[in-house]
Amino acid sequence: MISEQHYDVIRRPVITEKSTLLGEHNAVTFKVRLDATKPQIKAAVEALFGVKVKAVNTLVQKGKSKRFRGRPYRRTNEKKAIVTLHEGHSIDVTTGI
Repeated sequence: MISEQHYDVIRRPVITEKSTLLGEHNAVTFKVRLDATKPQIKAAVEALFGVKVKAVNTLVQKGKSKRFRGRPYRRTNEKKAIVTLHEGHSIDVTTGI
C-alpha cells in the first residue's frame, strides 16, 4: 500500500553517468531524506515502483564549503541510496511515478 511516507522518503532519482552505468548491474540511485533508514527506503521503493529489492546501500555526501561573490556558504548534506533489484525487475527513472 502506498502512503505519503513513501513519497517523503525518496526525494528524486540521481541521473548521472555513473548511476546509469550502475543500471547495467540492476541498481538504481536515489536521493533520500537524511534520517531515512535502509528498511524505510526498501519499503518505499517496493511500494512506489512495484519491484522486489535485493539490497540497499546508503551514503551521506557531506556539504562543501563554497564562496559566492566573496561570501562563504555551505552546501547541505545529502544522502544517497543505491538500490539493487532482483533479477527480472527494473525501474525506468526517466518516467514519472
